[in-house]
Amino acid sequence: MVVSADSLASSAGVEILRRGGNAVDAAVAVGFVLAVTYPEAGNLGGGGFMLIRMAGGESTMIDFREKAPAAATRDMYLDAAGRPVREKSLIGPLAAGVPGTVDGLLTALNEYGSLGKVDVIRPALELADLGFRVNDHLARTLEEEIPRFALFPSTMKAFTRNGKPYRWGDTLRQPDLASTLRAIMERGPDGFYAGDVAARIAAEMKKDGGIITADDLRDYGSVERDPLLGSYRGYDVITAPPPSSGGVLLLQILNSIERFDLRRMGWNSSSSVHALAASCQRAFADRGAFLGDPDFVQVPVAGLISKQYAAGRLADFDSMHALRSAGIGSGDPSGADHQTTHYCVVDRLGNVVSVTYTLNGLFGCKAVVDGAGFFLNNEMDDFTVKPGALNMFSLVGGVRNGIEPRKRMLSSMAPTIVVKDNRPFLVLGARGGSRIPTSVAQIVANVIDFGMSVQEAVDAPRVHHQWIPDTLLYEKRGLASDVVRNLGSMGYVLQEVDVTARAHALMIDSEGGWFLGGADPREEGFAIGY
Repeated sequence: MVVSADSLASSAGVEILRRGGNAVDAAVAVGFVLAVTYPEAGNLGGGGFMLIRMAGGESTMIDFREKAPAAATRDMYLDAAGRPVREKSLIGPLAAGVPGTVDGLLTALNEYGSLGKVDVIRPALELADLGFRVNDHLARTLEEEIPRFALFPSTMKAFTRNGKPYRWGDTLRQPDLASTLRAIMERGPDGFYAGDVAARIAAEMKKDGGIITADDLRDYGSVERDPLLGSYRGYDVITAPPPSSGGVLLLQILNSIERFDLRRMGWNSSSSVHALAASCQRAFADRGAFLGDPDFVQVPVAGLISKQYAAGRLADFDSMHALRSAGIGSGDPSGADHQTTHYCVVDRLGNVVSVTYTLNGLFGCKAVVDGAGFFLNNEMDDFTVKPGALNMFSLVGGVRNGIEPRKRMLSSMAPTIVVKDNRPFLVLGARGGSRIPTSVAQIVANVIDFGMSVQEAVDAPRVHHQWIPDTLLYEKRGLASDVVRNLGSMGYVLQEVDVTARAHALMIDSEGGWFLGGADPREEGFAIGY
């Protein structure tokens, strides 16, 4: 089974499985297809994390997060008065980190796949070359972005019809992207990080003020890391380590809410939402203080994700009153991470893969590499542009996440695998920036505490609190009116939103032999199996 944000990507992954490929082969194929059919987040010009658990129990994570270019400096997005200039870290090639997706996907394929690169890239190449029908979601997002696309002639050439938006049902062909995919198919990573494609990226930088060089591209390498291991009510939880903050936040939240009897409190009741919000506040307070790229700074992961630390962080919890952000500082773990996409794959052998990758903002920095056909990311905004300043997700940055050459910026991605009795049980993740780990935690609790099916758990309205800003977000019709009143009387500032995050998940019923997919109705997600 494959669960992703796009039907063509899910279908391509399932076809790889039908032909005998394993879950990693399918995951790599899905990643390349999304780069064609889901350009707002699927990408060749971004980065992310692939969490793998093989049938024999071995787990690993491929970290293909972007890196800061060698010419990056700590204050590169500040004006003469030392104030952040938001547009510089969001729009245009200066906002881009060195892309990691191509290296990461091919590294995973070489190390854990069973097919060759030609087999897994061909579905994406054919869709880019021959084209595909534009669906309603893609048509709307492309049209909405035209004012920003207009800043870059290469983007207008690739994603409009002579300046006019694509409509639902139109065929979108991407010959430049097909050429890039063909180079990768023929030459592997060198088809992207060297040669004509690398030269085009470097030329795009010089044209529009970016700083990524051919040397930056040649020197990029993904990293294989040990996943974080935790537990929740007797289930094992495998998730992403730094430089993603998502896995640390997820385990901190789960460790905290595990101390409450959520089932007795009731789903999305005043008391259960209060317990969740308080847990999230404290986890996010720690994020800015302690987390960064582990290759550059020491991160006290073991302390942060310990059960003992969670107990101490909740020592001041008041069941009747909210604690405002001003009263919540970071803890001391010494004694004890918006436009992303997620997909899940399981094969018949029991191998499972959970992938979250991203361009950061919608269509990244909005600039398409001329002649290569793909968007560049704007991940540099995920660094701390200035300590204490908020990024595009209103996350407060600390000095450990400051900009340094060749450093990986902090992320909120949280690809996760839940294991029951040494067998994979739940595979999930989400898109939505800082709202990713809180959404993943709620889906896990929905299944384990409240007995929901995987689709019910994904569908259920979610809430979000991240310390600063001091606001409890809840999805429309997600909280009963009396719960809203009760939480307000406790001291929470509440805000109703359309969506917190979008998530995809699959559940493995080992006793019945079923794969159960949960695609998020908040976007056009598709669960496809055979």
